[in-house]
Amino acid sequence: MEAMENLLTRRSIRKFKPQQITDAELEAVLNAGKYAPTAKGTQSPLMVAVQNAEDIAVMSRVNARVWGKQEFDPFFGAPTVVVVFAEGGNPNGVQDASLVLGNLLNAAHAIGLGGCWINRAKETFELPEGRALMEKWGLKGDWVGVGNCILGYADCDQPKPAPRKEGYAIVIK
Repeated sequence: MEAMENLLTRRSIRKFKPQQITDAELEAVLNAGKYAPTAKGTQSPLMVAVQNAEDIAVMSRVNARVWGKQEFDPFFGAPTVVVVFAEGGNPNGVQDASLVLGNLLNAAHAIGLGGCWINRAKETFELPEGRALMEKWGLKGDWVGVGNCILGYADCDQPKPAPRKEGYAIVIK
């Protein structure tokens, strides 16, 4: 039941303390990502944990520009960003990477960290600034950004859940 409670109480956090998460916390979250299901057990996604403030600032600027919100930090001051990439050309890549992102977020909540999935990784890493970061990080091959998992210590109260909409799940017997 503890796992169910974790799934039902996780919320997206969008305000973080500047303090960096511990190496043990980061390793626990990444380990959960490694155990996400993938098509045919290929373990095809790639996680890149970024804690370098300069690289995060570049990703934030590019992401904000893609979003059309130049003066906004789409990473909300999070000190860690885990970028999840899919193999280019893998027909299951986006799905595999999405499951990894879900595991990262649920694991973060389970150990007391705040987290949020931030979109526009695909567009960010298609642009020259994103490609330059990938090269700086030593990424070789064809990788497609799927999402960014921001992590840190929440600097806000846990958001209340929105009511679940009618018809969200249909059971056919």
